[in-house]
Amino acid sequence: MKTAISGVEADVPATDVPNETRRAVGWRYIAGRFAKDRWAVFGAIIAVLTIFVSLFAPFLARSLGSDPYTYHLDLLDGSGLPKGRMGGVSMAHPFGVEPQTGRDLFAIVIEGTRTSFFIGMGATLVAIAIAVLLGVSAGYIGGWWDALISRLTDVTFGFPHLVFMIAVSAIIPASANRIVVMILIIGVLGWPSTARVLRSRTLALRNRTFVGASRAMGAGTWHVMVTQVLPNLVATIIVFTTISIPGKIGAEATLSFLGVGVVPPTPSWGRTIGAAVPWVSTDPWYLLFPGLALFIVTLSFNLLGDGLRDALDPRTGDNR
Repeated sequence: MKTAISGVEADVPATDVPNETRRAVGWRYIAGRFAKDRWAVFGAIIAVLTIFVSLFAPFLARSLGSDPYTYHLDLLDGSGLPKGRMGGVSMAHPFGVEPQTGRDLFAIVIEGTRTSFFIGMGATLVAIAIAVLLGVSAGYIGGWWDALISRLTDVTFGFPHLVFMIAVSAIIPASANRIVVMILIIGVLGWPSTARVLRSRTLALRNRTFVGASRAMGAGTWHVMVTQVLPNLVATIIVFTTISIPGKIGAEATLSFLGVGVVPPTPSWGRTIGAAVPWVSTDPWYLLFPGLALFIVTLSFNLLGDGLRDALDPRTGDNR
């Protein structure tokens, strides 16, 4: 006999073992598969550290005597460059200081983690919510609704996202909350790929025996989607949520790099990288740390997503 555990079918003997025990065995099996992938474990560790830093960024920065909003002009020379070697690296300023302002670069990177991750995570949640609503409903209801959502997905895929995001960000009033605006802009345009996958999975699930049995017993459309179809898509949703986060963080960094993201002096990796470009030839250290932070975090979430996909998919993982 086979039983589905979060979208994964596993062979389970037909015994009187309680459902809770079977589910626990399934999750232990998935965790064991995930733990075999060292890169996925590395990605999970970095992801957890990123979340921790995002939640406690102000405390972490100030506990080391750093403040991303305080200018230290005494640490700059006459040309506006940091005094000393490697961008002014010292015990008090382990990442150096920012040219022209003397702000602590360590505090900027730490606070920038908070900004970039919150925007990336918020935009991902918005995109996943839209994708689940449209993808699952299109796949299960079908007919004219499926055709409408499919055409909307095609149009959104072909839409010039970056140009649109730049245009909208540029016309938003300065008094608006830029973080909320960026979450909405990035999230509203980031759902099509996930919706298409969820639609195809739902098309396969709606013909399964347990779904037909629920309909035969008189269950309504939304009841079947919520209680029968959606639980079997949890694994897919988790994987796509994890994989989507680095793309959304990258989108925020791109907008901030172009000057239409968060406004100064709010720290952001993208804006810091953009401000560092003119100084690369004279102070490359200013570019190193925010660029490295962006690279490591996006890479770690991609590794985590790949590891979750392999662990939750019975057709992969054992032969890696």
